[in-house]
Amino acid sequence: MEETSVLIFLSLVMLIGSYLAGSIPLVMSLSESKIQLFSVFGAGLLVGTALAVIIPEGIRSLFPDGGAKSTTTHEDLEDLYSLIGVSLVLGFVVMLLIDQCSTSRSRGDLEHGVGGAGGGRITATLGLVVHAAVDGVALGAAATTTHTDVEMIVFVAIMLHKAPAAFGLVTFLMHEGVDRKRIRRHLLIFSLAAPLLSLVTYFGIGKEGKETLSSVNATGIAMLFSAGTFLYVATVHVLPELTARVGGAFRMNQLFVLVLGAMLPLILTMGHHH
Repeated sequence: MEETSVLIFLSLVMLIGSYLAGSIPLVMSLSESKIQLFSVFGAGLLVGTALAVIIPEGIRSLFPDGGAKSTTTHEDLEDLYSLIGVSLVLGFVVMLLIDQCSTSRSRGDLEHGVGGAGGGRITATLGLVVHAAVDGVALGAAATTTHTDVEMIVFVAIMLHKAPAAFGLVTFLMHEGVDRKRIRRHLLIFSLAAPLLSLVTYFGIGKEGKETLSSVNATGIAMLFSAGTFLYVATVHVLPELTARVGGAFRMNQLFVLVLGAMLPLILTMGHHH
């Protein structure tokens, strides 16, 4: 009962924390140039969190003991290493397929006289929601292992990138001209995805399933898969669309803010040893 209460508490903190972080740009009075600057900063945060937080934490979860206990032979260790690439690529490819379906639908709407300019916005939101949902699965899977330390590590890792992801999503949508009421709906869906999926995963898995998840390092696989989705959204949509908006090249202050955003997650996680 105690582990259930802890998971529910962590899910609530995750929901409230990500929603509040995403609301920051909405409650500030920003000019167009400042919105653009925040959008660039948010894009940097998305890339930085994928590379400096999610992938390292996913690998740590995949090898919770450094490989000493979970692998008995060299072949087993090689299999685990190969899972890193497979999980990342699968996440990227799944988002690619979702993106193509979304783009085809938008193109069809445009051909029939319906506004199709929102394809990138929908894909950005959808990609981050898929990513957040996989985060929730990772947290739920970690909770089923009954290892509180692993669960807390996964929770901290998720919070370290959910906050900047929420911020990045909102600034991107603001920059795209989406009205604030719709942005809040997008933000709420994004904020709900991880908490809901963590609870569904936890309560939807039986005893045998929990033992299986524990044995196959499902937490690490889920986090690495989500990193693949994250990288797709950041590199295929957010950054290219921002680059096009600023005329193909960032100004010096925008470039500085982009690099700062990318480096910030790395700075925040320095000394974050497990």
